[in-house]
Amino acid sequence: MALLIDWGGVLTTSMMGSFEAFARREGVDVRAAFRDDTAAREALIELETGQIDIATFEVRLGAALSVDPTDLAQRLTQDVRPDVEMRDAVKALHDRGVPTALVSNSWRADDYDVDELFDVIVLSGSLGIRKPDPRIYVIAAERLGVAPERCVFVDDLGGNLKPAKALGMATIRHTSAALTIPEMERLLSPSSPS
Repeated sequence: MALLIDWGGVLTTSMMGSFEAFARREGVDVRAAFRDDTAAREALIELETGQIDIATFEVRLGAALSVDPTDLAQRLTQDVRPDVEMRDAVKALHDRGVPTALVSNSWRADDYDVDELFDVIVLSGSLGIRKPDPRIYVIAAERLGVAPERCVFVDDLGGNLKPAKALGMATIRHTSAALTIPEMERLLSPSSPS
C-alpha cells in the first residue's frame, strides 16, 4: 500500500483559516471571491495549473478583491504553519518503507522542506492539471509504481477525494491529526486487507 497526501490543510494548518484571517485583516471575503468571482477563480486555477506565475496571480487577484497586490500570495498564506504531527506521521510511514507521494495544487509548497518525506512529488503547476482531475492521482500512483487500488489518499477537501475513491483508492478526509493518523496507520499497516 502507498500513501498519497495533500499539502495545504493536511500537512499544514488550514489554508481556509489563513484566507479567513487575511479577509479579516483586509476587509474582503476571499472565499466568496474564489467561489463567486470568475476572475478570481480563473486566476487561482491558472496559478495552480502553472499557466501564470505568482506575480501575475497577485495582480489579477488584487484587482478582483480591490486590494494591493504587493506580496498578496504571502499575505494570503501568512497564517499557514506546518502540522508537525502530520509531518512526523508521514515521515514515520516513509521511513518504514511505505511509498509516499505529495499530490497537491499548492503554489507555496516549495516554501517547506518536504523531500525527506516523499518518494514522489506531484504538483499541479508542473503537470498543468489539478485536483480533482483524476489524471493527477493516476500519475502519482504510476510514479510510485503502484496501482491506484493500492493507494490511500488523504485530503481536507471532499471534492478532491471523490475521483480518488472512483479510481479504487482508499480515502481519508483530513480534519485533524488526531483522527487522520490512526486511520492512515490502520489502512497502511502490513496486516491491513488490500
